[in-house]
Amino acid sequence: MPAVEPDVAIARADEVAEAYGSERSSLIHVLQDIQEEFDYLPRDSLRQVSERLSVPLAEVLRVATFYSAFSLEPRGEHLITVCTGTACHVKGAGRILDAIRRELRLADGRETTDDVKFTVRSVRCMGCCALAPVINIDGEPYGRLTVGRVREILSDYE
Repeated sequence: MPAVEPDVAIARADEVAEAYGSERSSLIHVLQDIQEEFDYLPRDSLRQVSERLSVPLAEVLRVATFYSAFSLEPRGEHLITVCTGTACHVKGAGRILDAIRRELRLADGRETTDDVKFTVRSVRCMGCCALAPVINIDGEPYGRLTVGRVREILSDYE
């Protein structure tokens, strides 16, 4: 999904804040609605939310970066989450994550592919420890993974 135009981001932030009565306590709800619409939180929306809800921008950013459900950058068409919790780590989650990043040609530090087809994120736990190591693609879990299966699984989403 391409970046959202600033005027669109600002207008939507205004609409959402207005729908919640522009109350400071509605910050998370407002951010959720914006995230749902754009699949990320455009910077212009965050500035407007800060102004409309009278919440310092630093606080808006703290909330937006604290919760893993929020993204400050456009995400790919397919979201891949890799569990790096203890059980998955012990069973090779690092190798799985490296294999996914190699397969998708993701440079160090990048989460989203150049064609914006995939976004890869690690999470601390998916609650599927018995299936370790585990990844999730668009809500579909894949457990007991091996590096050898990574290419096969990703090919189903290309």
